[in-house]
Amino acid sequence: MPGSLPMSGYRGVMAGSRKGGALPVLLVVGLLLLGIVGAGAYFGYGFLHARGLIGPDEVPEQYRSLVVKAAKQCPVIPPKVFAAQLASESAWDPNAVSPAGAEGIAQFMPATWKDYGVDADGDGTADPFDPDDAIMSAALLNCVNADLVAKVPGDPLRNTLAAYNAGFNTVIRYDGVPPFPETLSYVDKILKRAQSIVL
Repeated sequence: MPGSLPMSGYRGVMAGSRKGGALPVLLVVGLLLLGIVGAGAYFGYGFLHARGLIGPDEVPEQYRSLVVKAAKQCPVIPPKVFAAQLASESAWDPNAVSPAGAEGIAQFMPATWKDYGVDADGDGTADPFDPDDAIMSAALLNCVNADLVAKVPGDPLRNTLAAYNAGFNTVIRYDGVPPFPETLSYVDKILKRAQSIVL
């Protein structure tokens, strides 16, 4: 009948789009997945790179000469290892504060800073959030720790790094790197990271 609706339903573009409709859907899904993977790779690379897990680990330009100068205070810790230590502590963030309360680029606890913090830049204040002060103070603390654990069996470099993380008394008590997962991981991570440091 003219003017009446067909009994079999609408057969326009929508019905016809079912045939071959999988291709556009797959294309959209594929592009969406590609975008998600791309964004994940971009942000994941930055996250992993900042933690020294992939790629070369470049010391920020503004800290390079300071790291080399500070590392000379303590020959037990080579400059690349010292740089890896600082990068592992804070990812070069001078304003970093850990959940435990460690502060600055070298992650000093307030009590440790009180004993070992120095005014390296001569501004009249020893400040853990001042990279000059904190980096020089970290090198000084490494030297103190190296002296305190010098007679402990084992690798002096590993023992000194462990002392920075767990305290020199703990390294002495355990006759070397203590068997704490955090400290073992800390030492291994720094030594591995040092291999990719670019000063």
